[in-house]
Amino acid sequence: MKKKLLSAFLVMAMTVSMLAGCGGSGSDAGTADETETTDDSQAEESTGDKVKVALLITGSFGDKAFNDSAHAGMERLMEEMGDQVEVEMIEMGTDKTKWEGSMLDASESDADIIITGLWDMKEITEQVAQEYPDKHYIIFDTDVDYTLGDLSNVYSMSYKQNECAFLAGVLAASLTSSDAEYANEDAVIGFVGARDTAVVINDSAVGYIQGAQFINPDIKVMVSYVGSYVDSATAKELALTQYSSGADCVFVAAGPASVGVIEAAAESQRYVIGVDSDQALAYEGQDEANYIVSSAIKNVGDSLVDAVKKSIAGELPYGEYEILGLKDGVVGLADNDIYQSIVPEDIQNAVNDARDQIISGEIEVNTAYGMDEATLNEIIDSAQ
Repeated sequence: MKKKLLSAFLVMAMTVSMLAGCGGSGSDAGTADETETTDDSQAEESTGDKVKVALLITGSFGDKAFNDSAHAGMERLMEEMGDQVEVEMIEMGTDKTKWEGSMLDASESDADIIITGLWDMKEITEQVAQEYPDKHYIIFDTDVDYTLGDLSNVYSMSYKQNECAFLAGVLAASLTSSDAEYANEDAVIGFVGARDTAVVINDSAVGYIQGAQFINPDIKVMVSYVGSYVDSATAKELALTQYSSGADCVFVAAGPASVGVIEAAAESQRYVIGVDSDQALAYEGQDEANYIVSSAIKNVGDSLVDAVKKSIAGELPYGEYEILGLKDGVVGLADNDIYQSIVPEDIQNAVNDARDQIISGEIEVNTAYGMDEATLNEIIDSAQ
């Protein structure tokens, strides 16, 4: 199955790779004449030895979401820069009491760059990074509080999931009114999120509803929350209820629990939009893949490759937090063979037009970040 990557990100990644290559070896990149603007704090990455990168993930690989995307990114990093980097990937498991110990072990090792992610690693990173100022830390899908102390060795980044969720809403609202095989006559779609207390999940809900209403202001969007990122059984039950209540396309933003919604879609013979990575690829050759019309992608792996390359080139803004979106080529909808076969051309054009309008600024996507609870509840309640 062929996945089309966003051209904008490819251009950016190639540019960064060329910048990294201009210096030759790490030793050359660290000379004063060639790197006058390079942060001195990155000097240990320019010794001529391979840069050692440690990726620490919560849970394990095989989640068909962030962890697998990060794993794929590290694999690509080794393929492209194996002569410059060494990568160690560590599964920290689900016992949260052991995560800080894993971070401390990595910090005590000879790793130059330590990568981790998600909100539940935020506090640990804030604490450990201050204890090891000579190490560099990259944390994805969350920020750190730079006012807590000297975190000038930490780069944090998250993604504008509201933007790719908006496109998911455009797709679902268009598909439900189409002649697609598994669409019904009702203008009803669904959303299944992990936790209603997680702003990153609500950000997806807000963007999805806005995108759907951009196509049809009167569309009904059912919203349910699992209460967990790992309870796939409950996620499946919620999705089955939405499908039986008229939804013919459900967008899921529930991490590993998303597999339950995909199972429900296959059993109900209805459509589902996956999350985080191209989830249809994980089900290639299986019946479930035929119902995963697309996925709202946050290219974690690609963003990590780009971050490491920038770090080696002395260009990564440690001590800062960045939010990456469509304009950066980091989020979007999966465009694969299933998407091409299921989604009519006019709907594909509608999705592409919406994407272009977001990038140009013609469409401003709402975000749950900074939104008060009353406004959030009004958006969700009025859509149902």
